[in-house]
Amino acid sequence: MGVFVFLPLFLPLTAWPVARLAGHRLHPRTATRLLTAVAVVMALCSTLCLALLMVVGTAQLPGNPLPDGWSDPEVRAAVPYDALVGQAAIPALAAVAIACGRTLRRHLRRTRDAHRALDDLPGSPVAVLRDGRPYAYALPPAGTNGGRVVVTTGLLGQLASPERRALFAHERAHLAGRHDRYLLAVRLAARANPFLLSLRTAVEYGAERWADECAAQTVGDRALVARAIGKAALALSTARSAGLPGFAGITGGLGGSAGQGAGPGPVPRRVAALLGPAPAAHAWPPSVFTAAGLAAWAAAGGTVLSAMSSANSAVTMVLLLHAATPL
Repeated sequence: MGVFVFLPLFLPLTAWPVARLAGHRLHPRTATRLLTAVAVVMALCSTLCLALLMVVGTAQLPGNPLPDGWSDPEVRAAVPYDALVGQAAIPALAAVAIACGRTLRRHLRRTRDAHRALDDLPGSPVAVLRDGRPYAYALPPAGTNGGRVVVTTGLLGQLASPERRALFAHERAHLAGRHDRYLLAVRLAARANPFLLSLRTAVEYGAERWADECAAQTVGDRALVARAIGKAALALSTARSAGLPGFAGITGGLGGSAGQGAGPGPVPRRVAALLGPAPAAHAWPPSVFTAAGLAAWAAAGGTVLSAMSSANSAVTMVLLLHAATPL
């Protein structure tokens, strides 16, 4: 096992260049799915790494509830600096569990409360709220309640009829693609390992671009969707909505602000992308000699390396502990 047990903790540092490559070179749908998978695997691997360090590092402490054989010198020698790192892994694991639990609970509560707030409205796929604040969001299904597009009269009044069609196409794309699942998964991953924050940002932006492309395909006018994005962003900048996730929030965002990063902001980048040609869906697996292929293979390679390191460490740990505590 050796020092390689630490590898999954630091491999997510490679996420930033991978996220930039994938976000610029891959189709938004492909980038969102790929980066979400990378984030989830790396988060699981780093959490497993912490668990292994904790087991080995605390086995020799007095009063621990673990079997005596687990404090054998051969077991302790499997991980360098086992006592120091192992004890530090205890609060780290506790922080991961608390942060992920809070994120999941908040997501479930907000979704449930949003559905309850719509109980008095007709059960149609589109709910129009009489609210002067301009916002809209795609509310994912919860329990027996199906997904709905929620929009306010304040936003509808600022969009022309064709732009409204672009709005609804965008939000329906969020529901059809179940983008809330990707966003929840990558947020939990970033809670488990802060080095994955760049992937969270990239996935949030990718989900919006994915919905943009679906809306453009539905209405058949890329410039129309770009214009709707600009008008929605302007409305939000003058009357930012508070409370439920809306255009600038979790599962909505024709004019949202997800995906902040270096260079132009996300809205100008989305508008520029829509004013250009539609992104091509590359063949899979892509060639490593292209920018898209380099992004995909770099992400896949880092994920496989992290998973293999974690699996090797876990198997070695099981064999060591089994040898130390024979049945």
